[in-house]
Amino acid sequence: MYWPKQIVSGDFYYLTKRKNKIIVAVADCTGHGVPGAFMSMLGIAHINEIVNTAEFDCADQILNELKERIMNSLHQRDEESKSKDGMDIALCIIDLENLEMQFSGAYNPVYIMTNNNLEVLRGDRMPIGFHYKEDCYFTCHHYSLKKGDTIYLFSDGYCDQFGGENHNKFMTKRFNHLLLDINQYPLPKQKEWLENTMREWMDDKDQVDDITVLGIKI
Repeated sequence: MYWPKQIVSGDFYYLTKRKNKIIVAVADCTGHGVPGAFMSMLGIAHINEIVNTAEFDCADQILNELKERIMNSLHQRDEESKSKDGMDIALCIIDLENLEMQFSGAYNPVYIMTNNNLEVLRGDRMPIGFHYKEDCYFTCHHYSLKKGDTIYLFSDGYCDQFGGENHNKFMTKRFNHLLLDINQYPLPKQKEWLENTMREWMDDKDQVDDITVLGIKI
């Protein structure tokens, strides 16, 4: 599910295959519309270059390098720089032969639906970009997958959307229950459920942010 708030989006998703591994990411950049889209283009370009030219085997190494490149591109190391732009991201490397997954996240988590249970791997509490703790590095989480598992990466747009009778946010708890309710369906059907649920939730309310939900069935 990919719903930009405007014509262009501050959310982006990335998917590529290298030998027997899939590298997939969903990112939520500062802002939406044109400013967010600029950050998206910057993020995609840097990730693509890192994945295709650098010999990194771990998800955290990719994010650490991405953070360095974003900060350099935005001149955030300059003392006079006031730029706080950046992105939150979840990035996974999935080994298709051994069914092993690496995950590293900047604020954003990854969900794994396994045997009708929802497991959460949480990202580190720092963004890609300026952070008051400069010498912090991202964590690499390892997870053993099984055939039939579903992996979900997403931005915060779905959970933060206002709607319903009381004009509340959709919230993470409701989103988690929705995924548990629909996980037995094929991914195209799940996408349909997610979109229809959000349309009903929003009703006549304006969309407040870019919305991205990406699922991968093992």
